[in-house]
Amino acid sequence: MADSERTIFAPDDQQDYGDNPTEVRETDKYVEEYVRGFVEKWDELIDWEQRAKSEGRFFIDVLKARGKQTILDVSTGTGFHSIQLLKAGFDVTSADGSAEMLGKAFENGRDHNVVIKTVHADWRWLNRDVHGKFDAIICLGNSFTHLFDENDRRRALAEFYAALKHDGILILDQRNYDKILDDGFSSKHKYYYCGDKVTAEPVHIDEGLARFEYTFPDGSKHNLNMFPLRKDYVRGLLRDVGFQQFHSYGDFQEEGEEKDPDFFIHVAEKSYAGD
Repeated sequence: MADSERTIFAPDDQQDYGDNPTEVRETDKYVEEYVRGFVEKWDELIDWEQRAKSEGRFFIDVLKARGKQTILDVSTGTGFHSIQLLKAGFDVTSADGSAEMLGKAFENGRDHNVVIKTVHADWRWLNRDVHGKFDAIICLGNSFTHLFDENDRRRALAEFYAALKHDGILILDQRNYDKILDDGFSSKHKYYYCGDKVTAEPVHIDEGLARFEYTFPDGSKHNLNMFPLRKDYVRGLLRDVGFQQFHSYGDFQEEGEEKDPDFFIHVAEKSYAGD
C-alpha cells in the first residue's frame, strides 16, 4: 500500500517506534513494521496448511458462486490467498505496499509452482499502479486496519470501487475489534493465525490504537500498530463509497451462527442483484 516516494525502510530485523510506541498512529508506518526479519517469520504465524484446512473453500466458493474470474488481491502479504486462488483457476493480480512482502509472496508462489503477478501499490493511489477492471477485489488478513486516517480509509475504498467492474465485489475482513474494545481480548486461535507456537496478543488497546505483539519460537518479538475498526463503522464506510449490498460473516459462518467470532468478513457488492 505504500507510496514508494515516501517509503523509509527500517533495518532488516529491527523495528523502531521511538520512545512512545503507543503514540505512533499513522498510515505509512506499516511499511517500516514489515522488516525482513518479521516477513521471514510471517508464515510461521499463519501456518498455511492449518489455515487452508480451517477456511476450506470459503473464498473460492464465494467468488465462484458470483461468477467472478479476475481477482485483485490488494493485500497479498506472503501470498497465501493469491496462491490458493491461482491454484483454483482464477486470474489473480497480487498487490501490496510492502516490497518485502511481495518478494516473499513471489518466492512462495515459485515454491507452489505458480507465477504470481505482483504490483507494488499504495491503496490510496491504487489505480495509478494497477490498471484494468476486476471482477473482485480481496483485502484480507486484517490489512485494512493499517489505515489510521479516515480520509485514507475513504480514499482507499473509493480506489477499490473504481477498480471493480460494474457488478464487481469487494471482500474485506477485520478482527472483531468490537469485542476487544468492549470486553477485552481473547482468541480461539483457530482460523487466521494458526501457528501453534506463535502468540499474537495486544499489548495496548484504546479506541484509536490496537498494538499487537507477535512472539515467535526463537524468542523474537515483533509488533504491529493497527486501528481498531468497529464492524458497523466499516459497513458504513462501504455504504458511503457506493457499495449497494452487504453480507457479513463471522469466522466463515453466517452472521449470528458463530458467537463472538475472532474475525468478520464483509462481502460488498457494487450493484444490486439483477442490475
